[in-house]
Amino acid sequence: MFVKVLGMSIIGMESHPVSVEVDISDGLPQFSTVGLPDASVKESRDRIKAAIKNSGYRFPRSHVTINLAPADIKKEGTGFDLPIAVGILAAEELIKKEDSLENCFFIGELSLDGSIKSVRGILPAALKAKELGFKKVFVPEENAAEAAIVEGISIIGVNTLPDLVEFLNNRKVLEPLVLDISKIFQEHRQYEIDFNEIKGQRQALRALEIAAAGGHNVIMIGPPGSGKSMLAKRMPTILPDLTFEEAIEVTKIFSVSGSLSKTDTLIAVRPFRAPHHTISDAGLVGGGQTPRPGEISLSHLGVLFLDELPEFRRNVLEALRQPLEEGTVTITRSLVTASFPARFMLIAAMNPCPCGYFGDRIRTCRCPPQQIRQYQARISGPLLDRIDLHIEVPSIKYRALSDKEEGESSSTIKERVNEARNRQIKRYEGSGIFCNARMTEKQIKTYCSIDEESHRLLEMAIEKLGLSARAINRILKVSRTIADLENKKAIESAHVAEAIQYRSLDRSLI
Repeated sequence: MFVKVLGMSIIGMESHPVSVEVDISDGLPQFSTVGLPDASVKESRDRIKAAIKNSGYRFPRSHVTINLAPADIKKEGTGFDLPIAVGILAAEELIKKEDSLENCFFIGELSLDGSIKSVRGILPAALKAKELGFKKVFVPEENAAEAAIVEGISIIGVNTLPDLVEFLNNRKVLEPLVLDISKIFQEHRQYEIDFNEIKGQRQALRALEIAAAGGHNVIMIGPPGSGKSMLAKRMPTILPDLTFEEAIEVTKIFSVSGSLSKTDTLIAVRPFRAPHHTISDAGLVGGGQTPRPGEISLSHLGVLFLDELPEFRRNVLEALRQPLEEGTVTITRSLVTASFPARFMLIAAMNPCPCGYFGDRIRTCRCPPQQIRQYQARISGPLLDRIDLHIEVPSIKYRALSDKEEGESSSTIKERVNEARNRQIKRYEGSGIFCNARMTEKQIKTYCSIDEESHRLLEMAIEKLGLSARAINRILKVSRTIADLENKKAIESAHVAEAIQYRSLDRSLI
């Protein structure tokens, strides 16, 4: 007997419907799967056999052929267990009504006892199911809340294979999960940290406000304990709030990577990722035989914090150059090509020397000049060119630490950031650009015109610092952001002078 059940394959960020065709015919007992399955799909036959038997149903003693169509798309993951099992039971007429399988799709991994386990990629699969007009989506109970974010489609969470069979045979009631999406969205938008906890570092706070207002990349240079990590962790609290559409986009990436926890139904705050410096280039950019997103994609629309930047391997840092410019990363393998979004704000931190105390006002550096130069040279010029603001974060004096007066709160700073961002959104309306950091060459010429005094400042900076053309464009973009924060239509020489100050690594520190 022939039965067709619908499942879903996740490739990169995209979901592709897959027809799970089951044919049971006379012949020697055999279970074969065709249609470009990977190892995890081929292994499913043993899980499915055990799950069906341990659920109290008979497994056919015939020739069972499973075809996953279309055959030119690689099928990967354990999510095909459930549709294959449903197809086999329907072909054995243990599911009485085949029409009950129409307009439905199934996704889930089977345990040997017949329970249904969670899988990754549920949210993009549910979005695709709605787009294609499916009426019902059967998912593992653990994934139901994640899928229920998609409105306008029935999401039915299932615990065990017998529960699903009884429901399809109209002998059991399973209610679709309905969530108050707006309430969940608001509940998940809270931060537990705030900028008013920072003591001192006014210059760094000013620079981070500029970075947030324009979406600029930042590197902080300072001795250990000066507060670089504290500053970086609080950066998302002053960035504009995610829209619901952006939250869905971020949650999709976490879902595809399998990084979405059971408590995170929706990622409603801007992500903050801080990988260790021992990470590989595949871990940072993404990769694998079946491509999965890396840390730069998991920080999409949020902050990627690279602490101890010179300690990262050179090839890892150089892999950042293209994503910083393009906002996407494309990974090509022999059978599949996948693209992942990577529009993140890079915040890097480093010590000025191996011991960390070169130029410190309190402790003495004992590193030889040659060692300091070699340490700083680990960061390549092309990568530094792509970082808009270089901030010096000095050690904090005791009086600043003991000051009981709180600084500005994140909400106060965010108000100014939002005002500046709104001016940029209006300026670039219809261009697909939402902040100054993403300006093209043409837009720089249009919106970053400067007066003669500013030209002289830039000329002096080029002569003394040896700035590249890319670095000049970064200065102009930062100048435009400073003007936006002050609600000035034109860039003034004071804005350019301040922007030049944030290029400390372009000049020799020793």
